[in-house]
Amino acid sequence: MKISRIKPGFRSLLLAAGILASGFGLSSCDRSRNDKGYEYFPDMSQSLAYETYSPNPNYKNGASEQSPIAGTVSREMTPYAYPNTPEGRTQAGLELKNPVEPNAANLARGKEVFGIFCKNCHGDQGHGDGFLFTSGRFPVKPADYLSERVMGLSAGEMYHVITNGYNAMGPHGAQVRPDDRWKIVYYIQHELQKKP
Repeated sequence: MKISRIKPGFRSLLLAAGILASGFGLSSCDRSRNDKGYEYFPDMSQSLAYETYSPNPNYKNGASEQSPIAGTVSREMTPYAYPNTPEGRTQAGLELKNPVEPNAANLARGKEVFGIFCKNCHGDQGHGDGFLFTSGRFPVKPADYLSERVMGLSAGEMYHVITNGYNAMGPHGAQVRPDDRWKIVYYIQHELQKKP
C-alpha cells in the first residue's frame, strides 16, 4: 500500500505510532549488562532486604547470615539422643522400640521408602546386591539383611544405623523422616527377614 493513498489524518497517526514504538524500543535497549534500562517495579530486581551473604551493618559481625542461637532446635526436628558410637548403637537397641503399628499400610509404606532409599545399595531382597554395588560404583559390599549379624540386630539398632550410618553406610537421618525410618525397619524385619 502506497503512503500517498493513506488519508492525511491516518498518516500522521501512523507516523506518531512509529515514533512512539521506536522510542520505546530504544529506551528498552540494554545500556550495560547490569542496567537493563527502565524498571517498572525496581524493588523486584533490587531487593530491599539484605541478601543472605551480603554485608549487614545491623550485626556486630557484619554478616547477614547468622548462626542459630546455641541450644535451639528447629520446630520440625526432634533431637536424636544417641551418639554415633558403638555404645550409642547398643543403648539405642536396648531403649528404642518400633512404634509402628503392624498393618498392611505401614508395611506398604516401608516397602516404598525402602525402594527409594535402600534398594540401590542393599538390593530388592536385602542381600547387599543392589545396583550401586553390582555396577562397581560402590566398592564395599553393603550389609546382607539375612546374615547372622544383621538378623541379630534389634529394631532400635537398625533405626540407629539408618539414622547415623555405620561403617561404609552414610547417615540417612536428614533424608528420611523418623516415622518412615521405623517403617523401613518394620519392612526389613517382617518382610525380608520374616521375623514374627
